[in-house]
Amino acid sequence: MTTPIQAEKAPDRILSVDFFRGFTMFMLVTGIINVFHELAKNDMGGAFISMMSKQLDHAEWNGLYAWDLVQPFFMFIVGVAMPFSLAKRMARGDSWKKSFMHALSRSFWLLALGFMLGSDRNSYAFQNVLAQLSFTYLVAFLLMRYDFKIQLAVSFAMIILSDVIYQVFPVEGFNQPFTPDKNFGAWFDMLISGHLSTGHWVSINIIPTSAHTIWGVLVGMLLMKDFSHMKKMMIMLIPGIIMIITGYLMDPWIPIIKRICTSSFIIVSGGYCLVAMAFSYWLIDIMKYTRTLMFFAIVGMNAIFIYLFSNLGGKNLLYLAADPFISRIFFWMGDVGKNVMVTITVVAMVWYMCYYLYKKKIFIRL
Repeated sequence: MTTPIQAEKAPDRILSVDFFRGFTMFMLVTGIINVFHELAKNDMGGAFISMMSKQLDHAEWNGLYAWDLVQPFFMFIVGVAMPFSLAKRMARGDSWKKSFMHALSRSFWLLALGFMLGSDRNSYAFQNVLAQLSFTYLVAFLLMRYDFKIQLAVSFAMIILSDVIYQVFPVEGFNQPFTPDKNFGAWFDMLISGHLSTGHWVSINIIPTSAHTIWGVLVGMLLMKDFSHMKKMMIMLIPGIIMIITGYLMDPWIPIIKRICTSSFIIVSGGYCLVAMAFSYWLIDIMKYTRTLMFFAIVGMNAIFIYLFSNLGGKNLLYLAADPFISRIFFWMGDVGKNVMVTITVVAMVWYMCYYLYKKKIFIRL
């Protein structure tokens, strides 16, 4: 079977994709959200800072805050980049089999890194975003060989499958689909690892969240087509708005819960992914507003490296290095002010690391 990618000519770099990926990674790894949390914790900044702090945290269970969208954005934008990567490989003569082996290798390393970040010597877990992505990435890659209707059908089938399992799977003590630690996802984690995760996250989220990466692939294939800019934007924007409305309307019957990735959450967050991508495309590729592009894109160019650096303690080392100097320079701002300035300094240091790698043309990929 041939792939639809072979029929498309990869366009020049889509700047909005770089912007979207860079902005997502900037929010995910730099720690800028800690500034808002620190100010809100000390009742500083008024209602606006309090609102921002709340939005930059996960909903405790039912509900949706802005921070709940970061992982869907990450998994979605990985999907967007996949058709471009495959087109380049095929253009240089790689066969489908060779491309698949590369995807399989990448999936393995994503799983290994996710397992490493989410486990210790006494327990292991697969709720980490990289472990989840290892599955969704491979599923989305295999589906790229098929027509977009089949890809869409499979994505919604996986969402429905997850919901049905939660509703009907007969497990005594774990048959309350929308109750923390009393649902099928919790039972499955107990089965494979013998313990529940902190925060009610579940490994079986890999099934419904595959839709985010599949939808990303479809957007990537759309961006490669010879359509007008406005048509591409509207194809993303209109379904995105419809999905957001649909997801919220589902909430009374199927609650929006990120921690177990209910169908309402997948649909509403997928809608936000499409709207955010449409806005980025309008801002960067249509309106040509590129002044802030490189600031964010530089972070996205070494996404895996900076994610691992931040999650393996590198960011903590930067805090230890910055604190003795910054806290003395800004001693007059009090403890809260000093903490905020240290955080801002560390954010700048993390960004500069990415900038240094960019200037040296060092791009660490799987």
